[in-house]
Amino acid sequence: MKKQVLFIQGGGNGGYKTDIPLVASLQAALGSNYEVHYPKMSADETAPDFAAQWLRQIGEQIAVAEDGLILAGHSLGASLLVKYLSENTVKTAIAGVFLVAPPFWNGNQDWVQPLKLQDGFAEQLPQDLPIYYYQCRDDEVVPFAHFIHYQQQLPGAIFRELASGGHQLHNDLSIVATDIKRL
Repeated sequence: MKKQVLFIQGGGNGGYKTDIPLVASLQAALGSNYEVHYPKMSADETAPDFAAQWLRQIGEQIAVAEDGLILAGHSLGASLLVKYLSENTVKTAIAGVFLVAPPFWNGNQDWVQPLKLQDGFAEQLPQDLPIYYYQCRDDEVVPFAHFIHYQQQLPGAIFRELASGGHQLHNDLSIVATDIKRL
């Protein structure tokens, strides 16, 4: 039976299409023993409740998955995976979480409030859950300081700092696949 990977896309106009090469790279690097599911998140990102819409869809995807699910996400999708896991009880057994260039939302603007993690979010994540973070120093979308902030909040997670690759990691998730195969 194939191991299941749920990949949550990045945001922005065309985020789903932009991340298709990431998903293809991950599937190719994982090989035939894995199946990467890539649902399109449908929400109007200009609507005040768009984060809640994404979180609901993430929850629905996790709920129908079998135990041993591997979660992966890019950018906005990665940050919302952390939010979902820290704010909800998950009945599906998660094997690991792999987050590529997730923003650490902060600020006082109204639009950012639904995206922010709750204080103490790290303690609310499932215990003993392997969590991996990946970010390139030359990421032009998410400042590298966000990676450092996650490091400070989650000392038990594994952090992979990459010298170059931009926000899309040159559309090469082989480093993520290597870590997934080690689970």
